[in-house]
Amino acid sequence: MARLTRLGLSEEEVERCSLQLSNILDNFDILRQVDTSGVSPATHIIPQQGVLRDDVVVDSCSLAEVLSNAPSQEDGCFTVQAILE
Repeated sequence: MARLTRLGLSEEEVERCSLQLSNILDNFDILRQVDTSGVSPATHIIPQQGVLRDDVVVDSCSLAEVLSNAPSQEDGCFTVQAILE
C-alpha cells in the first residue's frame, strides 16, 4: 500500500497501517452479512425538510476589496502561475 501511494512509511508504520486496513476490511465483511433486503436506500437517517434557504442576492465585497489581498492581479482578475502547458 505504501509503495503504491508513494508514502515514505517506516516498516513499523507499514505494519500498523496494514493491521488497521485489515480491521476495516473485516468490519466491511461483518456489515455485508446484515440482511438489508427490506430496507429502502436513504441519504439521511431522519427526514430532512427545508434544509436549503432561498437564494437571495445580497451585497458582497467589491472587486477592489477582493483583489486587495491578491498577491498578483491583472485587468481585474487574479493571476496565477500556469501549471499546464
